[in-house]
Amino acid sequence: MSFFVLLIALALNHYRPLRRTDVLQLVFVPYADLLERNFNDGQARHGVIAWLLAVLLPVMVIGAVDLILDEINLLLGMLFAIGVLHITPRFGRFSRQPEQIATWLRDGRLDDARELLRQWQGCDAREYNATQVARVGIETTLRNAHHDLYAPIFWFILLGPAGAVLYRLAYLLNNTWAGKSEAFADFTRRAFGWLDWLPARFTAGSFAVVGDFEDAVYCWRTQAVAWADRATGIFLSSGAGALGVRLGSPLPCNGSVEYRPELGLGDEADADYLRAATGLVWRVLALVLGLLLLLTFAHWLGN
Repeated sequence: MSFFVLLIALALNHYRPLRRTDVLQLVFVPYADLLERNFNDGQARHGVIAWLLAVLLPVMVIGAVDLILDEINLLLGMLFAIGVLHITPRFGRFSRQPEQIATWLRDGRLDDARELLRQWQGCDAREYNATQVARVGIETTLRNAHHDLYAPIFWFILLGPAGAVLYRLAYLLNNTWAGKSEAFADFTRRAFGWLDWLPARFTAGSFAVVGDFEDAVYCWRTQAVAWADRATGIFLSSGAGALGVRLGSPLPCNGSVEYRPELGLGDEADADYLRAATGLVWRVLALVLGLLLLLTFAHWLGN
């Protein structure tokens, strides 16, 4: 039933999006901050305990409720899973903003495109030229598609609703505690790295399948290692190769230059490539749904 649960949840996210962009983050971040204030004394073991309370405890509750509802009534279990998936993946994070930025770039409204990119990605884009706005827009599109959609779906397929919540809470906690004591946040970073290891490669492989396979695999193998975060470098380099566009490269930042290695092959980024990145994301989503449908049919035939 995973296919139908996922299909209905994605349809709800697309046609009936939540008023607040991330309900899970709105509820979880204050809880994570409370745990950090009470447990952060600079010791690694207290960081592990805080992670277990922040991530594993809610996941166990979600898993238990899912199992109980499935035992009572399959329809109740499906409705619960749909509800969890409705608030867990962030479906709108990779489609609306890049489409609008691309439109403004094509219309020559660079300042408007910079401002929307700043609101969306959180960077200071005032010094970016049109190519840099498109480049960062493509990177953000691919990054959000992975963290907010593909990876939660990957863990949902493996572990059900609890799997999707597990990944999203680990991701949110990693971001929330990013600037905290190194010892306290060390387990949080490592745990998220473990949870993101397979999904990052799944995303990169999917980009290769639906795009330029040869260039995607070449960029993945030769360029990913140079990126600061290896997992991010894997799917960004594969996505750049799949699109045939150059990403990465240094960016101006507050009067200085932020060094970033070059990713991808081919042309400079522009509005058309930014639209193409959105198309790439949709094709991967169609691929995932198609594979899940085939697995569902195979399961029915096997029974």
